[in-house]
Amino acid sequence: MLMASAKLLLPYPFTTKLPGPRYSHRRFTCSSVIAQSGSAKEHLLALIADQDRGIRTQSDPAKRAAIVQAIDAVASAGAGSVTTGDALSATWRLLWTTEKEQLFIIEKAPLFGTRAGDVLQVIDVRERTLNNVISFPPDGVFFVRSSIEVASPQRVNFRFTSAVLRGKNWEIPLPPFGRGWFDTVYLDDDLRVVKDIRGDYLVVNRASYNWKECMESSSSL
Repeated sequence: MLMASAKLLLPYPFTTKLPGPRYSHRRFTCSSVIAQSGSAKEHLLALIADQDRGIRTQSDPAKRAAIVQAIDAVASAGAGSVTTGDALSATWRLLWTTEKEQLFIIEKAPLFGTRAGDVLQVIDVRERTLNNVISFPPDGVFFVRSSIEVASPQRVNFRFTSAVLRGKNWEIPLPPFGRGWFDTVYLDDDLRVVKDIRGDYLVVNRASYNWKECMESSSSL
């Protein structure tokens, strides 16, 4: 097809029509990518809206497959983007995950006379820190401290350094227990989509507050 086009253009070496269609085509492609990204994001959010952060998805393989397919579509829209810069630094609130340990704690919390509040990832790229936080209102919190290192435009390596289970007037320190990596496959002003070393998925949005370790007894959690 390219060779045929070249032959047709040879008798007209000074044509001025070529730049017009080429520029128009690029604008169309850019608009299509933006529209595709927005549509994929809306579809993903609609699929996870009633999944209780992933608890209901555990017993519904078809739903899980549909959500993973939607995540792949969002990741495709974000392919090639840099997601490990300053925009990654935020307090991110869990919307949906496949991570069994987190879902177990969320689901079983009532057995211990409490309930799970916000589940957070608190990232500071410049300080190279990550806190995974599960709050138990009004006074409880479980959080795992980690150090992080940017490995590529979308990958961050992490190493757990310590963990704490804390109540109103007590605290139980726990030892560190692992390392790994996660890829932020999509990132915009309010949504982040992640796939990690174990093949688990995480969908989070930007929280309306910034979690600090001194806030663990705050009623906002």
